[in-house]
Amino acid sequence: MARPLAEWHLPSSVTLGSSVRARGIEREIRRRLPWSTRKSLTVETGKVVLHMPDAEAAEFDALSAIVGDVLPEFATLPILPSEAEDILSISSRERHKWLDDGCLQSAGTKTVKLRGRAKAVTFHVFTPGFIEHVLDTGLPEIWREEDIVTAAENRRRAAGKAALTRAGKRSAKSRKAAPDPDEQETGLDGWEEFEAEGLLR
Repeated sequence: MARPLAEWHLPSSVTLGSSVRARGIEREIRRRLPWSTRKSLTVETGKVVLHMPDAEAAEFDALSAIVGDVLPEFATLPILPSEAEDILSISSRERHKWLDDGCLQSAGTKTVKLRGRAKAVTFHVFTPGFIEHVLDTGLPEIWREEDIVTAAENRRRAAGKAALTRAGKRSAKSRKAAPDPDEQETGLDGWEEFEAEGLLR
């Protein structure tokens, strides 16, 4: 008699509480199965389920063996960008910034060709252990506070630089508007007559 249903425990340490991560694991397991049987496997909260009510016992046992063999791999399966964002409740902008700043430590890159795109896409991935550490220690909130302080400091510096620039422009205008001392009139009474007498020659 065929065995229509099999279940495997999926620890929370693997999904890290992320439905996006769970769907990624489901896609990865399905990728290992024959095309016609892929929809028979689902990942639910805390478990992986293979349900094949019409399968022959031999086929069901073979597919169950495949699932059982690949499950241990997912404890160390790299975390994708969308999964990291969901686990840490961060935005794509924050992920890019903190990756550039060195806060988020990349475990390397992965290149895939997405359906409907002519070019392949390369992106950074992360280790589950590191993402779990970031989550448990609340680092995103700390990084956000640091970003606020840095942004305020940058605005202060930019404002100071702009003020110095404006002051420099005003000073330059003042110097340009001031009359040339060599061209100033003497302001002395009778100077024209004095000069006409040729007393300075």
